[in-house]
Amino acid sequence: MALLRGVWGVLSALGKSGADLCAVCGSRLRSPFSFAYVPRWFSSTLSGFPKKPMTSYVRFSKEQLPIFKAQNPDAKNSELIKKIAELWRELPDSEKKIYEDAYRADWQVYKEEVNRIQEQLTPSQMVSLEKEIMQKRLKKKALIKKRELTMLGKPKRPRSAYNIFIAERFQEAKDGPSQVKLKTINENWKNLSSSQKQVYIQLAEDDKVRYYNEMKSWEEQMVEVGRNDLIRRSMKHSAKNDTEKC
Repeated sequence: MALLRGVWGVLSALGKSGADLCAVCGSRLRSPFSFAYVPRWFSSTLSGFPKKPMTSYVRFSKEQLPIFKAQNPDAKNSELIKKIAELWRELPDSEKKIYEDAYRADWQVYKEEVNRIQEQLTPSQMVSLEKEIMQKRLKKKALIKKRELTMLGKPKRPRSAYNIFIAERFQEAKDGPSQVKLKTINENWKNLSSSQKQVYIQLAEDDKVRYYNEMKSWEEQMVEVGRNDLIRRSMKHSAKNDTEKC
């Protein structure tokens, strides 16, 4: 009933039919009812706790991405997202209102669902829920941090001898399930002689040297741009000692 009320609220606020909306937006809407988004909320492991509904822009982007992919099959997602952002900025306020109203209606339904679930939870379930939410936040924070470091060009960590061997043989392996190929490659690694493994051990040592040199250069660049928070503790300690000696 809550979901139906949310959808009905959108329709009432807009005062238009799906056909009218499609005529106004042209190819921007994939179907007359694409604005009536039904969120996949109940994915949490704890009593189907709802996810927050997508914002108006995120909803628009998710709707447009398949269209842009079909029109530009060789383009990268980052390029497509940039084009979608430009399209959103140019979108008339009357068309943006479709997505904004849908978001507000879903947000109201979301709040109702959250209140309903919280009223049914026992104190121990509330504690479990808070822990789960905290874990998800930490996981999301770590993911954002990883993306930031990639964007800043942080060097990749050195690979082990075993990982170098896998990467080399995986490309050479015949077509087949990845698990089967990995199992075969693992057996091949075990059957290598000490002298054969030494080749990959040396490659791993060389990769450590590469990582050390690249990290030293990268951290110097981060200091120059004021990102001391990204410097390893050992490097900070070393830099402090050098300063004191001077």
